[in-house]
Amino acid sequence: MITVLDWLESTAAKFADNIMCADAKKQITYADFVKNAQAIGSFLCKYEKMRQPVAVFMDNSVEAWEAMLGVVYSGNFYVVIDALMPIERIKNIFTTLRPVAVIVDEKCQKQAAKLGLGQDVYDYEQIVQTSPDADKLQAVREKMIDADPIYALFTSGSTGVPKGTVLTHLSVMKYTQWYAETFHIDENTVFGSQTPFYFSMSVSTMFSTIYTGAKLVVIPKQLFSFPVKLIEFMNEARINTIYWVPSAMNMIANFKALDEHRLPFLKTVLFAGEAMPTKQLNYWRRHLSADTLYANLFGPTETTDIAAYYIIDRDFRDDEPIPIGHACRNCDVFVLKEDDTLAGADEEGELCVRGSFLASGYYDNPEKTGEVFVQNPLNTHYRDMIYKTGDLVKYNDRGELVYITRKDFQIKHQGYRIELGEIETAVSAVSRVYECACIYDLERKLIIIYCSGQNLTSKDILLGVRDRLPKYMLPNKMFFLENMPHNANGKIDKKMLQKIYENEMQK
Repeated sequence: MITVLDWLESTAAKFADNIMCADAKKQITYADFVKNAQAIGSFLCKYEKMRQPVAVFMDNSVEAWEAMLGVVYSGNFYVVIDALMPIERIKNIFTTLRPVAVIVDEKCQKQAAKLGLGQDVYDYEQIVQTSPDADKLQAVREKMIDADPIYALFTSGSTGVPKGTVLTHLSVMKYTQWYAETFHIDENTVFGSQTPFYFSMSVSTMFSTIYTGAKLVVIPKQLFSFPVKLIEFMNEARINTIYWVPSAMNMIANFKALDEHRLPFLKTVLFAGEAMPTKQLNYWRRHLSADTLYANLFGPTETTDIAAYYIIDRDFRDDEPIPIGHACRNCDVFVLKEDDTLAGADEEGELCVRGSFLASGYYDNPEKTGEVFVQNPLNTHYRDMIYKTGDLVKYNDRGELVYITRKDFQIKHQGYRIELGEIETAVSAVSRVYECACIYDLERKLIIIYCSGQNLTSKDILLGVRDRLPKYMLPNKMFFLENMPHNANGKIDKKMLQKIYENEMQK
């Protein structure tokens, strides 16, 4: 197999009439999915271009996925654009990207017009009617190689300008094989998809579906505000595998929705994207069947999705962090100190990754690419590129990697170097805390904690963490919200918390 398209066609030949994907409005078989993707690809072949970006400006849906693979059939790579992003951010992405074409659905047409994206904006409903042109598609395939890009995902940049991470067929295929084999994904798997298609976690579910013949069910976003309805939906769809951000899992745990409602079909629970609070994970473990597999996955978009993972194999206290474990197969991870030497036992350092999972770099951004995709300092003899993740980790006494914090979440307070993630872990274990996040007021030298929960007071927090944190790490200010803000990916939105705090200080 050379490309993901070979996988798709091979799987479709085996499971032609099986449902490949379902959303709230429609479902589609493997055979019809391939037909529609080839129709879109045939339309885009009119550009006679290859390895160029095509934007997919559509809601999470069956149609959006068809459009994404349609772009790939044309020999180009797709970039999914979130229609709910601020207009200025979308404009920044398009300024960098300069896509040769944009595919929209009916819902996003008006917004695309407001953005002034030019003439090459096409309605999915029209171009999917194109008759597949086997000769054109074959001519494109003969020129494709596994090092060609398949997509670019735009993530936030430290300068405020989004970065477009470019991934190849080879990286996606090597990663997907590991993911599917490790978590026993096959034609009997029914994914409950929580993450949007512009988020790297969706890569795991989408491409392992293509690889194995699984079924992907797009869970309506609004259900994540109604835990009982969410559980009912999952049972009706017979979902047996989820790969969610912890905030989505926390919602079910915080409402104790599993006390009276069961998930009998669910056998695989995977999570990534942010630290999983152990208290909420323990709730899930108490309420699902004993043979359920749980795993903590860890990695950035720049490693396709994941570089390290830990299958939960023992009990953890509520205030004990879950390890991120060990490297995925065919992926090398190691920990470098600031002097570019290997960290020893219980020494902190930056997690670095090498191997075929790595992205090609950032689209049209050689400067940023050169900062983090660098020559392996442990090898000076030949080209050996690594990705420096910016994540601080260390090995525990079991030889497992433990996440500490982002380098930019580390602060200096009262002369001490402090990881904000450690404070969050301690606070999240306090009784009646649903979610929490820590920020730092550099100007006033204050540690700030934001919490949501049940009838919480500052006294509850301080009493709850006094045996877990030294005095210099105790929060200086505590704020309580009915609900924590979340970004489009479902993670706690720390930038929004920073704005809330700044507004509070201006009063």
